[in-house]
Amino acid sequence: MSFVFLQRSAIAPLATTLVACVGSRKGVDPTLRIQSGQGSELGVSTHYGVVFLGRYTNAGPVEIEAMFGDGPSIEASVVDPLGGGLYTAPTDIQLPAVPLTFRELQPGQEVLVRGRADRRTWERWLTVRQDERVHGILLETTSELEGHPDQIGAGVYLKPSKKPYDLRLVGLVSGRIRLKSADGDWRTYLTVEGPESLWRLVTHQRKFDKRRKWVYREDVL
Repeated sequence: MSFVFLQRSAIAPLATTLVACVGSRKGVDPTLRIQSGQGSELGVSTHYGVVFLGRYTNAGPVEIEAMFGDGPSIEASVVDPLGGGLYTAPTDIQLPAVPLTFRELQPGQEVLVRGRADRRTWERWLTVRQDERVHGILLETTSELEGHPDQIGAGVYLKPSKKPYDLRLVGLVSGRIRLKSADGDWRTYLTVEGPESLWRLVTHQRKFDKRRKWVYREDVL
């Protein structure tokens, strides 16, 4: 079966899907799984809250699976639209989180893509590419993303400068696109929802004057 995820900024015809994330406070993974009756996708916990693409879940109740050092925690929430194709969902507990960055990516630059499959995280270094037919970020694809629509919304990070990783989220993998090159060959790239959309999460959080009070539970350290 072939899955297709549309990238709003792509002008050329396109096909299939997706991809990844990890890292955080105390080495815990900020990658989230957003689950509902319609399907499952990835999201990322940031300093401004949860962000995901809503390809399967864009309204109503959801379950958010977060990974802590001692295992997963599943939190109930309700989807809140941010506009521009992005969504958030508040949680009662503080999740492992990473900062956002709005730095523009350049062709040839390497970024870190990280994801989760079966509660195991993975990561790949991918190179930023550019095509005049597409407005937005393109990445080289990788075989780990073939045929896995539940990896939509994986995190894209600036190349960390040190270990443990100082991750800074620059975008979410939004799909795949096939483009015909000048020599007649078809090439596949990953599309990314980047800084041109992520700013909506910042303004959404700043609408609330009072900072959210977290709930502390014995099962979450």
